[in-house]
Amino acid sequence: MITVFGTGTGAPLSPDASDALTEAGLVVGARRHLAAARLPDAVERVVLGPLAPALDAIEGCLEKERPVVVLASGDPGFFGIVRALAERFGAERLDVRPGVSSVATAFARLGLPWDDAVVVSAHGRALRTAVQVCRSHPKVAVLTGPGSGPAELGAALAHRSAGRVLVVASALGDPAHERVERVTPAEAAARDWGTAVSVVLCLDESRALAPVRTVAGPPAGPDRWALDEREFTHRDSMISKFEVRALALARLGPRLGELVWDVGAGSGSVAVECARFGAAVTAIEKTRDGCDRILANAEAHGVDVRVVHGAAPTVLSDLDDPDAVFIGGGGRELPAIVTVCARRARRAVVVAMAALDRVPAAREALTAAGLDCDGVLLQSSRLAPLPGNVTRLAATNPVFLLWGVRPPARTTEGVLQ
Repeated sequence: MITVFGTGTGAPLSPDASDALTEAGLVVGARRHLAAARLPDAVERVVLGPLAPALDAIEGCLEKERPVVVLASGDPGFFGIVRALAERFGAERLDVRPGVSSVATAFARLGLPWDDAVVVSAHGRALRTAVQVCRSHPKVAVLTGPGSGPAELGAALAHRSAGRVLVVASALGDPAHERVERVTPAEAAARDWGTAVSVVLCLDESRALAPVRTVAGPPAGPDRWALDEREFTHRDSMISKFEVRALALARLGPRLGELVWDVGAGSGSVAVECARFGAAVTAIEKTRDGCDRILANAEAHGVDVRVVHGAAPTVLSDLDDPDAVFIGGGGRELPAIVTVCARRARRAVVVAMAALDRVPAAREALTAAGLDCDGVLLQSSRLAPLPGNVTRLAATNPVFLLWGVRPPARTTEGVLQ
């Protein structure tokens, strides 16, 4: 058997852990865990660094039918080593004794529940996913690592997420060194936090206490989408019709941890709907009154949308690369806008056009950027009342929806973070 002990946040090892360590043929753990365990000199040990050599050493010990003990931080089944051990040796060979995770401890220090929090790991992973989650959700815990700490997270959020505070929890459980500090993203970016950071919480404190829920984690998604135009403030019916939005959302696939651009956002109806699916959203709008409408619609639907005032494609150069883009405006600049968006989008671009003669240039821009392109002309007729308690069909203006999807590329990413 492999016995995995979570050290928790500063709690001493239990008596059964001491007995297991004495009888172990091999003990694996970080250098600080091995030092704190005060192992007998005769016990073989492996300091965790690269994971593969440690797993090979464990396999060699098991072949000799000698027990193995693994020491890990917090709850080792929560973004920890249990995943790698179960994949290599099978879950039935593991005896896991969890400690209290750093996430649970950090929220406890603040007196906040965390069943509605989103937990994201940036340890050994690119920081961008954590940044987008922090932008789109009011209560997030980020597990950090070298190059993805409070300073880097703060720098990424400083000008992109209004109203957020970072809570940096360091050396949790250590009475002499534990620190829990509230800072703005800009303040976090300006400091050297050292190596003792346990976890970073990103909070919109005005929404830190959500209503009672029965399912933990982020909301599963909106109960409905392709909302009626009457549910948005708009000008002179200048809004994407719900039939168009329904297909656009299906092709955009907005999701947690991703960034969506809504270019030529108008009322922001697409931006708001993408944010309701959990994506971080940047809406680009060239009119000041349009920007105000987008913010009002986002507030009305309880979501965060970053609004950028300016004309595309010029203002796009200052924005983070998106995962998906919706283009609902552009006029004569549409080919140039589509070109920029298609080159920078990681996954998909959707373009809505009322003018059919703009379709060829937009299609060429999508394919030139290496996207697989398809499209459809949407024509719908809605039920409309007539005098005498009868109904007719009222046609809406046809819209051509064009989309480009980037072919999937093979990637390799570690599983233990």
